[in-house]
Amino acid sequence: MRLRRRDFVRGTAGAFAALPLAGLPLPGCSSRSGEDATVFRGGVVLPVDAGFSEHSALLIRGNLVERVGSDEEVLAAAGAGARVVDLDGRTVLPGFIEPHMHFLLLAGLGHLEDIGAFERPTFEDTLAALREIRDAAAATGPDAWVMGRQFDPIQLEPPRDLTTRELDELAPDRPVFVLNASGHIAYVNSRALDLAGITRDSPDPPGGEYGRYPDGSPNGVLYGSSAHMPVLANNPEIEARLQGEFVEAGIGVGEAASALGITTLCDQATGAIGGPAELARYREMYAEGRMKTRLRAYLYEFDGPLWKDAGVRPGDGDPLLRVSGLKLVTDGSNQGFTGRQREPYHTRDTLGLYYIEPDALREMVQRHGAQGWPLSLHGNGDAAIDSILDALEHARDQGVDVKALRCRIEHCSILHDEQIARIVELGMGPSFLINHVHYWGHVMRDLVFGPEKVELLDRCASVERAGAEWSMHTDAPISPLGSLHKIRVAVARDLWKEPETVLAPSERVSVEAAIRSITTNAAWQCHSEQEIGSLEPGKLADLVVLESDPRKVSPTAISDIRVSETWMDGRQVFGG
Repeated sequence: MRLRRRDFVRGTAGAFAALPLAGLPLPGCSSRSGEDATVFRGGVVLPVDAGFSEHSALLIRGNLVERVGSDEEVLAAAGAGARVVDLDGRTVLPGFIEPHMHFLLLAGLGHLEDIGAFERPTFEDTLAALREIRDAAAATGPDAWVMGRQFDPIQLEPPRDLTTRELDELAPDRPVFVLNASGHIAYVNSRALDLAGITRDSPDPPGGEYGRYPDGSPNGVLYGSSAHMPVLANNPEIEARLQGEFVEAGIGVGEAASALGITTLCDQATGAIGGPAELARYREMYAEGRMKTRLRAYLYEFDGPLWKDAGVRPGDGDPLLRVSGLKLVTDGSNQGFTGRQREPYHTRDTLGLYYIEPDALREMVQRHGAQGWPLSLHGNGDAAIDSILDALEHARDQGVDVKALRCRIEHCSILHDEQIARIVELGMGPSFLINHVHYWGHVMRDLVFGPEKVELLDRCASVERAGAEWSMHTDAPISPLGSLHKIRVAVARDLWKEPETVLAPSERVSVEAAIRSITTNAAWQCHSEQEIGSLEPGKLADLVVLESDPRKVSPTAISDIRVSETWMDGRQVFGG
């Protein structure tokens, strides 16, 4: 799959070279003196080590963890002059790691109004919101687009798409672009279609589809990134934001994450719009020491020489910003009926889409694996997951050490027992969009999969028992950032629409397992386990202080625990 992209920093490779991944000073790394010690005492310290041990105190010196233990042991090790933080019964955990989010979407499109079902529960509410956005755009100028995000027809009762019929009436004179909550579908009016040159005669793009009326004319529903990204690329406002406001907006994303106890964000499509120049803009965020989270980057794969020509390799970077691997997207979204399934959807006679056909995927996985690239492979439907596993096995049989690559399956929504066994055999790590259970569980059951197949959704307990290094993610902005909420969902598996319903109760996990999934396991999946993920001696001093111990409250109350402080690289970045 290829997306139309624009280099929002002029001269892609040159911009990358001008702001290299290594070379800028790292706040708090080598400049701190040996006497720079901070002791956290009088609480519960959970370093998330192999035995999930519990202590009362933690010592950090400079930007590194030095010791955990009792109050007396740690104070003695700290020496005179150490700063002391009285936990007063609070709980310390490693800084949370968000292993799958979309930084560019949050920083570049996060300013767009949320018109999803949680904010606008009816179709008429959605249209009212778009009229407000239209009026604001009209006041800006004649070329301003009408744009919104998070629209999700499957959450409406009854489900209903936005089409050119509604959007042309709403805004006949200017383009409209509304992004689905999944990020895989968009809704546009005729003006936007005209700008992109999409007509009745336009063939579907590779890995995507144009929704059509019975007469074959496009209805404005664009399935897959290859269908909607070329439309979005015509909006000069987006490029202007990425050029002028992106760095400040990105620093704002880091601030929001740190307030949630998140100290590392893993971007899962770096370069999808701007190519290697995006890495240069990410580096700018750290230039003045204002960025409050680390970044790990999986680079969007264009099946071409783009990254090679820019001289980017896996592992490039430093503890603040590091390249983890390549990202390949094999199918679409289950709630959008574009995830590729073995059998048709429960209420739609479709198997969904392959964004990358299985034969092409096998070739790409073998080629990139032979080059040493760890791969992050998006797979929602069970057929897409089959194709991923087939491709990894093919690469293994051709001599690629796939276990050493530690490849990931992203979302990994529907899993059969035999697929779990294959994942473990290949040394892969599944990462679950766990909020599919909470926010979409009722529609997954009633409309998408049916009551039997939905039991295979986000099988955290099953992969835990099988011994896989699994993680959980939000896919933000697809669902809101928030690590404590992910723990709550994995432990309770309760539904937003039906609070008393538990979806697939056999897939509930312990609080300890859920914590590992967003700390040590997530660090392993980001190829950063030697740096972050636990509070063990020698690792970077990234930690979160919680008002309560997640193990000591009811499962559904875990998401209500207050983040008191967040520390990243040995310095406090959130809290009083």
